[in-house]
This record gives sequence, C-alpha cells and structure tokens, in this order.
Amino acid sequence: MATPGATVASQEEASDLRHKLERWNHEYHVLDTPSVPDSEYDKALRRLQALEKSYPELWDPASPTQRVGAPPLEAFDSVAHPVPMLSLDNAFSDEELAGFLRRVKDRLDVDILPELVAEPKLDGIAVSLIYRDGVLERAATRGDGTHGEDITQNVRTIGSVPLRLQGEDWPEYFEARGEIFMPREGFEAFNERARAGGEKTFVNPRNAAAGSLRQLDSRVTAQRPLEFCAYAAGEHPADAWPQCHWDVLQHFKSWGLPISAHARRLKTLDDCVAYYEELAVERDRLPFDIDGIVYKIDSFAAQTELGFVARAPRWAIARKFPAQEAMTRLLSVEFQVGRTGAITPVARLQPVFVGGVTVSNATLHNMDEIARLDLHSDDSVVIRRAGDVIPQVVSVIAEQRKSQAAPIVGPSSCPVCGSPVVRVEGETALRCSGGLVCPAQLKAALRHFVSRRAMDIDGLGEKLVEQLVDRGLVRNVADLFALQAGALRDLERMGEKSSNKLVAALEAGRKTTLPRFIFALGIREVGEATAESLALHFGSLEALAAADTEALETVPDVGPVVAQHVQQFFASPRNRAVVDALLAAGISWPAVAPVGAEDGPLAGQTWVVTGRLESQSRDEAEALLKSLGARTAKSVSAKTSVLLAGPGAGSKLAKAETLGVEVIDEAAFLQRVGASS
Repeated sequence: MATPGATVASQEEASDLRHKLERWNHEYHVLDTPSVPDSEYDKALRRLQALEKSYPELWDPASPTQRVGAPPLEAFDSVAHPVPMLSLDNAFSDEELAGFLRRVKDRLDVDILPELVAEPKLDGIAVSLIYRDGVLERAATRGDGTHGEDITQNVRTIGSVPLRLQGEDWPEYFEARGEIFMPREGFEAFNERARAGGEKTFVNPRNAAAGSLRQLDSRVTAQRPLEFCAYAAGEHPADAWPQCHWDVLQHFKSWGLPISAHARRLKTLDDCVAYYEELAVERDRLPFDIDGIVYKIDSFAAQTELGFVARAPRWAIARKFPAQEAMTRLLSVEFQVGRTGAITPVARLQPVFVGGVTVSNATLHNMDEIARLDLHSDDSVVIRRAGDVIPQVVSVIAEQRKSQAAPIVGPSSCPVCGSPVVRVEGETALRCSGGLVCPAQLKAALRHFVSRRAMDIDGLGEKLVEQLVDRGLVRNVADLFALQAGALRDLERMGEKSSNKLVAALEAGRKTTLPRFIFALGIREVGEATAESLALHFGSLEALAAADTEALETVPDVGPVVAQHVQQFFASPRNRAVVDALLAAGISWPAVAPVGAEDGPLAGQTWVVTGRLESQSRDEAEALLKSLGARTAKSVSAKTSVLLAGPGAGSKLAKAETLGVEVIDEAAFLQRVGASS
C-alpha cells in the first residue's frame, strides 16, 4: 500500500537506493574494495536525500542519509567516540556554496559573514587521536560516527603521528582529529611492487590507506608510506581552550601535530571561490590526493549557535572537485607494441568526463592486470584519472556484466607484424619476437631516439616517423642521418622549407653528449639517470661496450637485471652495426672524464639549477656538476647546497632564500666550476 503522498514508484526507488548505498558503503569502508566510483555514490545519496525531502513520510532513521561511515570490523576492538565524528554536507557548485553561506548568515542573523577557515579535503581515512599527559593513548577510526575501531598499534607506526607532544602548554587530555592518507608516489610504488609480485593492488590511495590501517599485524602497516594531517579537535577541556578553529590548528602545530600548509582564513564568498579555483589548479601538482575544499566557520561560539543536522554540522561544508573516478563501458581492447617489443593492452572506452577531461582510452598495464580485473568484453568499468597520471581501469562492475560477455585474452601473434608473441620467464609483459623487423618497434625506437631528452631532433613528429618507416626510407635509426631534402619533399605536409629545416636539425643533432646518446639507444631499463651514471663511470662508449656484467654492476644504481640488458645490447652484432653506423654518420660528443662521485671536487654537495642560462642548457650544467661529483635535484630543500639561478627563476629562488640556501648566478657558477675543474 502506497504511503500517503509518495507513489509506489517513489517508495521502490527509495528502497532500492538504500540497499545500494548500504552495500556500497560496506564495500568502501569495511572491505576496502569499492565497486563504484565516489561520483556514483554521491549521485545516489543526493537522489535519496531529494526523495526523503520531497516525501517526509519516506524518512527512515536507518537510512544511509542518517549515517556516517560503516560499523567497525569485528577484528578490532570497538571504541566509543566521546563526541560523535560527523560527516559533512557537500556543495558541487559555487551556487550551492553561496547558498550555504547565505544560510549561515540567516541563522546567525548577521549582515556580515563571519570569518571562515578553508583547508584541502584530504582523500584518506578519518581518525581520532586521544592524548593524555602529552602521550598518544588511543587511536580510532571514525567507524559509524559514534563507534570506531581501535587501531592504536597501527597508528603508532606512522612517523608523522607524534607519540609524545612537543612543548609544555598542551592540556592534560584532549582529542585531535585528522586524516591518515597515502601520498601518490608511495601509492604508485606500492601498487607496482604488488603487480610485480602477483599480489592485490589497491584501487586508489584512499583505499590503500584504509587497507594499511586495518592490518592485524602492525609490522605490515609500518611498511606502508602513510602520513597524518590534523584538521579538528574532538573532546577537549572547557577551560583554557582556544575560541576559534584557526587557533586550535596553530596549537596543534606547536605541539608537533602536522596541519595543512594550505589552510587559510577567508572573509567572503569571493575569497572562497578564489581559494577553490587556486587549489583546483594546484591539485594535480600536490603530492597527495584531495577531493575538495572544507570551509568551516572559525568561531566556536558561532559553531555552537549554528548547531547540527542529523549527520552533519551546519557550520561546515565540503566543496567537491570534479570526480577523479567515473563509470563507463569498455568498447574494445587493443594491443600496442612498444620499442622493446612489449605488448601493452589499451582499453577503448565510451567517452566519459573524469578528472577534468574527457577520457576515451585507458591503460590496462599487462595481461596479469586484465586477469586481476577479470575483464570481459563490453564490461562496465571504473576509470581513474588523477593529475597527469595516464587514465587507468581500476575495477569492473561484474554485476552489470552481460551473460554472453567473453573474457579478454592476449594475442598469440604480434598485431603489427605477425611474429610470434613470447613471454619471458619472470616478466609480466608479452613481447613481439620480431625485433626491428616489426614496424611498430622501429617506429617506437625512432620516436624515442629523436625525443627531447634523447637526441633532441626537432621536427620529427609521430606522423613523419610513420611515413619514413612505411615508405622504406628509414630501416634503423642511423638511416635518419642519410635523409636528403629532396626525398623528404615527397612526403605529406613536407614542403621545401620544412624539408630543409629537418635536414638542418639532423645536422645539428650530430653533436650531443654521451649520456644522451646512451639513453637514445633505447637499451631496456636504461633511463636518463642510469645513462648518465654509465657515461660518468666508464667515460667512453668503447669502455661501456666492452664491459661485462660484473663491471657494469659496480656502477651506482645498476643491478643485475640492468647490467644484463646493457651487456646483451652491445653483444648483439645487429645493435653494434647500428651504433657503428651512427658514429660513421658523424655523431660525436665532448670527452667525458670518468669520475666517481666520491672523488669529485664537488662531492657531497647537492645543486639545483633553475631559470635560463646563457652559456649552456640546464641539462649541460647538470651534467657538468655531476662530472665534478655533485648531486643534482629538481626541487629546493634544506639539504640543497647551492641554487644556480638564471633569469626567470621563480618559486625555487624564493624557497632557497627562505631556507637560507646559497644562491649564485651563471657568472659565479662558471668561475666556481672552472676553479674546480
């Protein structure tokens, strides 16, 4: 029988939404294996909220709209929160944020908006930390908001959580609340190791943090790269306590509890919007995931007057960023061949807007990843795009799979040249056995060879490389230097001017450096840093080519696998013929004196190069510094010895001046390295 005012369809929709949300909630908070992206959860929750608002008779005290989080796991002791840990309402537009601020003024009956504090909304796990007499007594998850899980032993392993507070002015007892999260770099490294070992990977850094905190063995948690950031106080003494949220954060900081470096006080809606836009731009460059901004009324007196609704405070709101995960449909899987013959599966997708862009392709890594996902044709999949990371398929929604869907299987022959596909023992990748007979491998090798960090030959884009190989003008990288302008003019979009320009670029490209040349050869596992180490260690291509694996393993950062790849490359008659042809074509570089880092006059120093240099490129300056024993870095820190700053130096110069790091210009640099040489 229909509830008065609500149709049968409304009742059924509300019931269906509650069941879905409860299941998704359990998957997200308890199992750490979400089956749908946050955007789908948020959409369903908002729809249920709208139904319950339109039809009050549908309201249910057990509805997901009235809950926070999920019940604690039985594996951990349950603890009661002295003050409930509530969730936050969300704003998905400037208009919704303006509505929240307008309601604040109306409820406080004021004309001027009270001051706010804005902080990035970290995408991690909310926790409660109890300190007694300055010592960490207990740590707990948020759980369902009233009861959480006792994770004290695991939290003790996190280096950024102080076990004993600094200073002396902290109260005898208080509760700090914050977020435990996994930085992106640590997350990517963890998943890479898991894939290599055939172990479970995590969908995103948030789930990696949750899974790490729920380890029954705290020694496992200790190996995970977790961090903590405090954002609020829970239970605390009534007397001698700050009167506003901002001052609480400053006290936390003085006691050794980390707080967000991006926290800021704001006064108006325009301030709030500007802060949101600023963090939206900065978001992709941050070392951790954030999914929005939290705005809080600063004054505790005003917070008390505003009060709470069932599951959230009226004095705070989260302004959400565009979702980094979204659901879409798999159209097909294509297999691409790289320069080393590795065959990479790529998902072709029904276009979906995620992470601020429209995504139609995503990486699948390798066949092991496809097996882990249990990927089938026409599956509904969850896509993740965070920052500049290539979009990837992170999970499959199996419940939406069609009965006739077939599993995705790898190719038995190369999709480009038809050569047999092999899988080397101990490797995850399938490989085409065709070598440079395979046009795809040759094209990829050419693109790598001419790239900016390798030989840096301008004008040889992907389309031109395709034509050069397809028309038989280039059969290996050395053939590039035999190209004539007349032959180039017959190619598409290659007139006389562009042909002459490319020939000139090839001529200029004959002069390079030994590290760049080694990197350009495309030896497996030899990146820029390894190429530089090899060049500085051996001093010449001849010495490198003659080295055995034992000699190669004496080079810093070169292990058995890399040593074997280098030795095998130069042992190949075909590769040596290409190298000889390149040298015969006039490729040359300045002599390199083999100097170990421990022997150089700048040994033990760390340099950072920034801005525009007149006498040489920044790469050349860094190579010179390394040849003198210095270490180079991309960012300024307290460990930086010297900053070489040319015109146009920006934030790195400002940070160096703040930290008291020595700063020199190019003239002083040339004088110093000249004296050191």
